[in-house]
Amino acid sequence: MRILLAEDDPALRRQLAEALADAGYAVDMAPDGEEAAFLGESEPYDAVVLDLGLPVRDGLSVLRAWRAAGITVPVLILTARGTWQEKVAGIDAGADDYLAKPFRMEELLARVRALIRRAGGLAAAELRCGPVTLDTRTGRVTVDGRPVALTAHEFKVLSYLMHHPGKVVSRTELTEHVYAQDFDRDSNTIEVFVGRLRRKLGGDLIRTERGLGYRLEAVR
Repeated sequence: MRILLAEDDPALRRQLAEALADAGYAVDMAPDGEEAAFLGESEPYDAVVLDLGLPVRDGLSVLRAWRAAGITVPVLILTARGTWQEKVAGIDAGADDYLAKPFRMEELLARVRALIRRAGGLAAAELRCGPVTLDTRTGRVTVDGRPVALTAHEFKVLSYLMHHPGKVVSRTELTEHVYAQDFDRDSNTIEVFVGRLRRKLGGDLIRTERGLGYRLEAVR
């Protein structure tokens, strides 16, 4: 899953990026509203963490422009302005959730997880597909209750597929959502990761739709 982090404070931006990466997300960063607006319009994200007090262009105007352009990515706004008026303005501009500074990192991660689940029509923190369970809170993957060790990229591929049950996902789409912008992307490696997942989780879990991509049986 891929996140856009728009935050102008270098120290906080670094802390947030590290926490999100440790949680298994590919993270792109924007230090100002102009870059955030551009990335949000040109790159596919699963969620955005957007500070309202950005330089060059404020977060509220960025959010309004995205929504006016039909960009529906889930957005969590961060604000140092804790007044209810600011929160209402953010929600009315199209935000899906908000968090006032200062905040606990655990709460931010929980809210991001919830946004992504809801965007996929999923309610539970544990995603299940047959014998496979992925706990979005801990990153733990099990098969019939037995833990399975995955590499970071194997986990990202599985997580994206399990957040989109029953959907045919192309290699290009997977590539766009498991790698950050500055990563040397190669869609051919997706086939390698899928092959490893099949060996570790069971060969029937991820189906190949010839010429189209991959499909995970509906999570239940």
